[in-house]
Amino acid sequence: MKVSSKGEYALRALILLGNNPGKVLGIQEISEKTLVSVHYLEQLLLQLKKLGYVTSKRGAKGGYTLHLQAEEINIGEVIRDLEGPLSPMGCASITKYEPCPLEGGCQLKPLWTLVRDTIAYVLERTTLEDLLQNRITKLEGDDFVVVKRTSRPTGS
Repeated sequence: MKVSSKGEYALRALILLGNNPGKVLGIQEISEKTLVSVHYLEQLLLQLKKLGYVTSKRGAKGGYTLHLQAEEINIGEVIRDLEGPLSPMGCASITKYEPCPLEGGCQLKPLWTLVRDTIAYVLERTTLEDLLQNRITKLEGDDFVVVKRTSRPTGS
């Protein structure tokens, strides 16, 4: 799995919108604050709208705002929706499995499966709200703390 500019820029836009709840932001402002071209943002925001993450308003004071609450936006879902499977290899993918002729005795598949599971574990437990509140923590020793919350987000 590789997150392309598409996934990165979409997350930048969602973070900006999440930091401005209820405020309609114009495409030019989003472009300036995320350092993404207006042309590319138009395509991304249209896709995010079709996926139900943002809503748009037309007119002189038009623009974009979040359609969902930040705690309802799961980063794993956003990445899958935009980038496809989280697995680094097709043979380890759950959603887009691709058979391999060497799979029967493959000693790499357990590694790719672990990588997939680890990526999924982190992304699926992270919401936009977690990003906005800087709840992402680093690995320390044997501790695997991904998101520090005082309580579970609603909808989980």
